[in-house]
Amino acid sequence: MHHLLAETGEVYQGQFGQFTVTTPDRKGVLLYRAGLAIAAASFGLGTLLALWSEHLTTTLPIMTLLYGLFCLGLGVSLYYIHIYLVALHRALQVFWGIGCLASLIVAITSPQPLALAVYTHPLTLLGVGFTFAALTGIFFKEAFCFNRLETKALTLIVPILLLGHLFGWLPLSLERGLLGLWAILFLVFALRKVWQAIPPDLGDKSVFDYLKRRSQGQQEAPLSPS
Repeated sequence: MHHLLAETGEVYQGQFGQFTVTTPDRKGVLLYRAGLAIAAASFGLGTLLALWSEHLTTTLPIMTLLYGLFCLGLGVSLYYIHIYLVALHRALQVFWGIGCLASLIVAITSPQPLALAVYTHPLTLLGVGFTFAALTGIFFKEAFCFNRLETKALTLIVPILLLGHLFGWLPLSLERGLLGLWAILFLVFALRKVWQAIPPDLGDKSVFDYLKRRSQGQQEAPLSPS
């Protein structure tokens, strides 16, 4: 872990100037990936229980706990993710907050366990679904930045499955297949992030610095790349 956090001293040329990757930068990226790993593992195990468990009475409460871990991991990732558009970053965080609050309300007020309540009452997705909208935002960002097949597929699979269940468009067999594929591709995505170099996840720090200066009302001329 220490070598992952150590500064290399390498200088990168950004759009608005030079920058280095510091230890706090590296820590933030690792926490972003750790959040994704927790979310993917929790979602994958919950999906496994939902699709193949023969004792739903026992597993449904466990699925609720796994969903809580999923939300926690997703929240960590949304805090540390690097997105140039601040408004988009905040919007994804708000979506996460709305989805988590709606999930908590459903879990407290419904006589059924959370997963069963959402499945049998699709309208709950109008609130709970915001959590997955935030997750889709991460998939879209990763697909745009790194052109990875699994995130491109997930950007389509998640809304298709949720909207299909909400409006009753999809047969049960297709819903099960899409859910399983979602879980598998999410795990693939999280695992591939483990081996990815840290600087690309950080992005161009000079852009963040420039946007921060501009938001503070400073009219500094941008530096031209040398």
